[in-house]
Amino acid sequence: MSIGVALAAADETNYVDAIVAQAKQVAADGLKSVWFGQRFDYDAAALATVVGREVPEVFVGTSAIPIFGRHPLLISSQAQTAQAATHGRFQLGLALGAKNLLEGSFGLTYERPVARLREFLTVLRELFTTGTADFHGEVLTAAPPLPTTVAGADPVPLLVAAMGPQALRATGELADGTLPYLAGPKVLANEIVPAITAAASGQPRVIAFVAGVVTSDVERVRANAVEQLAFYERIPSYQRVIGLEGATRAGELAVIGDEETVAAEVRRYFDAGATEVVFTQTDLGSAEDQRRTWKLLGELAGQVTTTVR
Repeated sequence: MSIGVALAAADETNYVDAIVAQAKQVAADGLKSVWFGQRFDYDAAALATVVGREVPEVFVGTSAIPIFGRHPLLISSQAQTAQAATHGRFQLGLALGAKNLLEGSFGLTYERPVARLREFLTVLRELFTTGTADFHGEVLTAAPPLPTTVAGADPVPLLVAAMGPQALRATGELADGTLPYLAGPKVLANEIVPAITAAASGQPRVIAFVAGVVTSDVERVRANAVEQLAFYERIPSYQRVIGLEGATRAGELAVIGDEETVAAEVRRYFDAGATEVVFTQTDLGSAEDQRRTWKLLGELAGQVTTTVR
């Protein structure tokens, strides 16, 4: 078990410098992994590489890079470069992505997502383990004419932000674990952990991403969470897990309260079958709230056995 944090910065002169500074702070607080979502501005794999190089105390990961609009050969190159640069501390998180965002942004058609996921993971596995690929599938082709291995890159941990039954089955069979977000303890215990475990040949990683803040101003921060997380309520996969948890708003699933309250909720996620817990949106409150959150998470991380890979 381990505890990590997803990092983001706002209104900075240099975004990369600001994130490196944050990573150094959370490492000093005792956290062992930091994660970066893929947005439309920075490149998540590149940012993870820089942080992993600058802050050798932490593992780094992407949470997560959408596979639509990308090819496994290029993702393999990114991931192996990051793995070599960080000396084995990089973790590749992938996602199907949101249909409305991807189609509108890239001008592509969001078709056969699970089939694409299966083929994408199959190619990546082959590239990571053999250094080449000769794959001709229904939606993807990967047949590089030259070797694809990056010297110094260990096999890259392969993770998927999967929450639906079919995606979890593919992830269990072909990847190392899942990165569920807005899936509370009830959904983890009853849906996600059983599904991926049944499909996996070994013990899969279940890295639960949890929006959460330690604060004394619970009402204001909760209102902020409801507003900021409302975007996810329009995405079917998130609608499903929010409803299964018994909530109507995504912000209801944010863990908000004092140190004792937040610590108890972290334990609930581990009890539900999470192998790792990663807090995200720790900036929902004040800067002081964020520092309290990181400090608590670092203390909790020291109380669990860290098994990041």
